[in-house]
Amino acid sequence: MSNTNGSGGVHTDPAALRELSELATAEQAEVGPDGAVAGYRAERTLRLGVELKRQFKRRRTQLVLGFVAILPFILVVAFEVGQSNPNRRSGGFVDLATASAPNFVVLALFVSGTFLLPMIVALFFGDTIASESSWSSLKYLLAIPVPRHRLLRQKAIVSGLLSAAALVLLPLVSLLVGVIWYGAGDAISPTGDAVTFGDSMIALLLSTVYIIIQLAWVAGLALLLSVSTDAPLGAVGGTVLVAILSQILDQITALEGLRNYLPTHYSFAWIDLISTDIDWSNMASGALSSLIYTTVFLLLAGRRFATRDITS
Repeated sequence: MSNTNGSGGVHTDPAALRELSELATAEQAEVGPDGAVAGYRAERTLRLGVELKRQFKRRRTQLVLGFVAILPFILVVAFEVGQSNPNRRSGGFVDLATASAPNFVVLALFVSGTFLLPMIVALFFGDTIASESSWSSLKYLLAIPVPRHRLLRQKAIVSGLLSAAALVLLPLVSLLVGVIWYGAGDAISPTGDAVTFGDSMIALLLSTVYIIIQLAWVAGLALLLSVSTDAPLGAVGGTVLVAILSQILDQITALEGLRNYLPTHYSFAWIDLISTDIDWSNMASGALSSLIYTTVFLLLAGRRFATRDITS
């Protein structure tokens, strides 16, 4: 049996209402000292392992890592098809690429450092928050509830791990391919210096670490744009455009000392490691510049995300 409220036309069942009231009375809704429902722990939400596994399953992650892994093979094919002399001891990095495995790794990092590596970092960081907004899932993550600062931190850490994985994968695969095709010889610099294979391995390790640090500014900018838009392509594309613009301005010698303040000015300072007499000044300046830019961008991203009205 049901009653009808004439004013609103709402049908109610008195027995059902009594049952719901009894259930609500018996419901335990204790509140903890911090004001949260008893049993709720923010640190249990959006765990790194879960988010990392989720990102690994995405097609864009698999395609990026897959392309990075096959790039050295593409370079080998290019050299095999073209005219290359494996015994060359002079010339630029491209000319010396087939002299030894270390030289091949240097070539792989050199040709990908202008566009590919910044784009990879921009993709992982620029897509991380903006994609959730475009899928209209961001508001549900926050309603779990996942605290905003934790969500941003977990997303940034996972993006950083994926970016580092791609940046490390490239020299590793390049080294393996280089040893197979060109042998484990000395690294030859364009100045004619010969660095032993063992020392060149240390140099390449430090080069990879420097590249990761130097590209941190790209990560910070991409994250800032990611929390500022619902369009992943806009965040990724905007970051890449800024990187390209910085590289173009760096070629304008009329800017003189102002070029030192561009985030990409010291992008290839790691090349100084392929030498018997290493100059650390450019790498120190590049690392410091990147860390300053990164800190500013991350602070702005955190502030923007904390005050943003989430509607998607």
